[in-house]
Amino acid sequence: MKRFPWILTLLTAAALVLLVGLGVWQVERLKWKQDLIAAADAAASKPPAPLDAVLRQGDLEFRKALIVCPGLATAPYIELQSIHEGEAGVRLISACRPVGQDFSLLIDRGFIAEGVSARPRVASSTLPLVLIGEFRTFDPPGALVPAPANGRFYGRDTAAMALALKVEGPVRPEAVFATTPTNPEFAALRPSAPPAAFSNNHFGYALTWFGLAIVLAGFYVALLRRRLKKDLS
Repeated sequence: MKRFPWILTLLTAAALVLLVGLGVWQVERLKWKQDLIAAADAAASKPPAPLDAVLRQGDLEFRKALIVCPGLATAPYIELQSIHEGEAGVRLISACRPVGQDFSLLIDRGFIAEGVSARPRVASSTLPLVLIGEFRTFDPPGALVPAPANGRFYGRDTAAMALALKVEGPVRPEAVFATTPTNPEFAALRPSAPPAAFSNNHFGYALTWFGLAIVLAGFYVALLRRRLKKDLS
């Protein structure tokens, strides 16, 4: 009888541990993602609350706040290249220092389709505007995102946007999407918040890793049986 294939057995065992470990990790990720989606849905379903109350709750993601922004309807803006419901265009971003606060927010006032050349007028004003804004967080733009050019940005870079808008004082890092119109007279500016982009493929990934582990174990057993038959013949 030939020697027992210890090297093959050890390599197979190590591969099985790795594959099963990856499958278990994906199961844990599945639970984490389900909790994350549930938390996002719960936050999004809450009615708008005054800004102070929302800030006190800590986790701002998907929370809607009532924000009073002096002069927002005619505030300076920068443009952010974007796609909305499959349509190319830009989103207008303006700075707002909410009444009673010592910080500024970057307000996403809405989307304008690429073919629309008109823009809301810019003028100095302190006329207060009450809006409902939805807080969202974004990762900083990656190295492959083009640099801003001619007042147009290609990624949500809070610090760079605040600098371009000449904001003085602290600026909160979250994006705030206006979900009510800042310029009702300008129908081309469509306020909206992007839908939650949660991919939840972890169950499929877990099945893949566990399936590969089963296939590997079956291949190993078949190989041993074949080797045993040759030894007996």
